[in-house]
Amino acid sequence: MNKKKKNNKKKKKNKMMMMMMMIVLVMMMVEMMIMMMMMMMMMMMMMMMMMMMMMMMMMMMMMTMMTMMTMMTIMMMMMMMMMMMMMMMMMMMMMMMITYT
Repeated sequence: MNKKKKNNKKKKKNKMMMMMMMIVLVMMMVEMMIMMMMMMMMMMMMMMMMMMMMMMMMMMMMMTMMTMMTMMTIMMMMMMMMMMMMMMMMMMMMMMMITYT
């Protein structure tokens, strides 16, 4: 009888331990998720800022180049777009690296 009782107690302890471990794991997971979300938000904000800046620059260019021929403005626009794309790619790469590590 005594032996059986002891065994039961041990099992209960183990179960408790398991539960604790599970809870900790879940907590960690949640933390990681939150961190990731925060990172994503930050990146999005950065992107938005970049876009705004580019738009402003484009507007400025347009204003200044109005007197000149349109071809120049188009070229400048294209260049800006390319730059933007490059920046986007860089950001994406950074994101990928962060997620993988």
